[in-house]
Amino acid sequence: MMGDDNQETTQLSMDGSDWQVASPAYESIAIPTLTIVYHPELCRIGDRMFLGELLAGREARISRNEPVFTSPGQSRGAALTESHLSRRPICLRMSERGGVVVDVGETRTRVAIDEQRVINSHEVSAEQMKRGAVLELASRLLLLLHWHTPLHDRETDDMGLIGHSTAIAHVRDEIRQVADLDVTVLIRGETGVGKELVATAIHNVSSRRDMPSVSVNLAAIPPSLAAAELFGATRGAFTGASRDQDGYFRCADGGTLFLDEIGEIPIDIQIMFLRVLETGELYPLGAQRAETIDTRVVAATDADLEALVGEGRFRAPLVHRLTGYEIWIPPLRERRDDIGRLLMYFLAIDLADMGEAERLDHTQSAPWLPISVMKRLVHCDWPGNVRQLRNVARQLVIGNRGRPAATLTPQLERQLGEQKSGFGVNIAQGDKKPFEGEPEQDTTDSDPPARRKPADIPEQELVDTLRSHRWDLKATARALGISRTSLYNLIKSSKRIRTAGSISAAEITECYRECDGDLDAMAARLEVSRHALRRRAHELGLV
Repeated sequence: MMGDDNQETTQLSMDGSDWQVASPAYESIAIPTLTIVYHPELCRIGDRMFLGELLAGREARISRNEPVFTSPGQSRGAALTESHLSRRPICLRMSERGGVVVDVGETRTRVAIDEQRVINSHEVSAEQMKRGAVLELASRLLLLLHWHTPLHDRETDDMGLIGHSTAIAHVRDEIRQVADLDVTVLIRGETGVGKELVATAIHNVSSRRDMPSVSVNLAAIPPSLAAAELFGATRGAFTGASRDQDGYFRCADGGTLFLDEIGEIPIDIQIMFLRVLETGELYPLGAQRAETIDTRVVAATDADLEALVGEGRFRAPLVHRLTGYEIWIPPLRERRDDIGRLLMYFLAIDLADMGEAERLDHTQSAPWLPISVMKRLVHCDWPGNVRQLRNVARQLVIGNRGRPAATLTPQLERQLGEQKSGFGVNIAQGDKKPFEGEPEQDTTDSDPPARRKPADIPEQELVDTLRSHRWDLKATARALGISRTSLYNLIKSSKRIRTAGSISAAEITECYRECDGDLDAMAARLEVSRHALRRRAHELGLV
C-alpha cells in the first residue's frame, strides 16, 4: 500500500508464520485474531493467527490445512492439521457493523459459536469480538476470535507475567515505563489478578533490583501494631518493646517496599505514612529524631480508594501521593486468550510435582485434558481471576491423579456450577442458547417457586439445594420457596450443616493457605456461606 510523501509504507505478511510491520504506528492497530484455546495436541494451546487480510477487505479461511498458527515469539508454525476438520474452508469476513461474519459454506465441519450452532452464517458482533467469541470446530477444537494489538509482541522477557494478550503486554509496557523512576506506584485491579507479581516485576526491572524487596499485607497487621510494624519502635516505646525494632520501611531501605491492601491502612497513621512518602524521613515510635530512608513504595489495592475518601476512611492527599503512577491490571475475563496459556502453565508445574509430567505429552493416543473441561473453563467469568484459575489447575491435577483423563471433580463442579459465562450462558446447568434451526425452549426462571412450609423440607433436600447454589443463602431460600429467616432456622437446627462461626480458626486458616486465599474455593470446601466466611476471615486477619 503506497502513501504520499508524508506517509510511511506498511508491508504486512499474513501467512501466519511472520508478521512484519514496517511502520511502528501499525503496531497499535487492533487486528482480528484467532487463538487456539483447545487442540488435541495440548502443546498447541495458545498458538495464534493474525487475520490482517480481514482489515484489507479480503476473506480469511479456516480448514484442516489453513491458516498457519504460530506460538507467540516464534516464526514457524503449522496448520490445525486435525483430521476431523473438513478440507473445505470456513470463511470469515468483516461486517459493516465492525464484527466478523463466519460463513460455513459447503464445509462438513460442525461449527458452533459461543455454544450456538451455525447452520449457514453467523455474525460475531463487535461486542463479542471485544470479549472474544469461542468457535468450536467438529467438537475437537476451540478457537477464540478476538481483537489483538501486536504491541511489543517481539519482547522476550515476560517479567514473570504469563500471557501474550494485548492487556498483559500493555501492563509489561507500563512496568518498563516506570520501573527505573523513583516514583510511588499504585497497582489497582480485582482480587487475584496478580498485583504482587507486577510489584515484583517493577523491583526486578529497576535499578534497585539488587537491594531488598519487602512485601507486606496491611490487612494482616492489627491496627494497634501498624505504626510500629511500618515505622519501627525504640526500646520502651510501648509495653513489651524490650529492644529497638526496625520497621518495614527500614528493612526495605535502598530497595522496594510493597504494601498490599493499602486501603486497610489505619486512618490514624495515614498522616505519618504521608510524611514518609513526601520527605523520606520517619520517626520510629518513641524516637526523638527523624531517620532518613531511601525506600521506594509500591502499593496495591482492589478497593475503591476514592469511595473510601468520601466515607472518611482514607485521606485524599494520601491517594494523590500514592498515585505517582498508576497501573491497572485487567481481570482475566478481559484477557480470555490467556486462559489456555495460563492453565497449561499451571498444569505443567503441578503435574511435574506429582511425577506425571508426561500427561501433557501430545504423542499420547488421547489427550489427558479433554475438550469438555476446557470448554467449561473458557466460558467462566473467573471472579477470582488468575488466583482462582491457579487453584482450579491444582485441583484438576490432584483430583485426577493417576487417571488417564481429567474430569471435573465434584468440588470443581460446585465451584463452577453457577458461574455465568461472558455470553450470558449458564454452562454448568446446560442452559445453552438453542442452535439455529432448533426450537427455542423457555428456560427462564423469572417466577419464584411456590411458597413452602419449612417443616416440609427434608434435610437432604436442604443440603443438596445449598450445595447446588454454592451456599448462597439468598438463592437457596428462593429455590426452596422459603424466607431467609426460615432458612437460617433450618440451618441452625440441622446437625449436618455447619456455619462459618462454628468453624475453628485453625481450620479456616489452613483452608485459606491450601486454597491460596480463594474465598470461593474455601466456601466450597468448607461448605458455608461465602459472605459469612469472608467476615470470619477478616476477623482472623486473613483478608
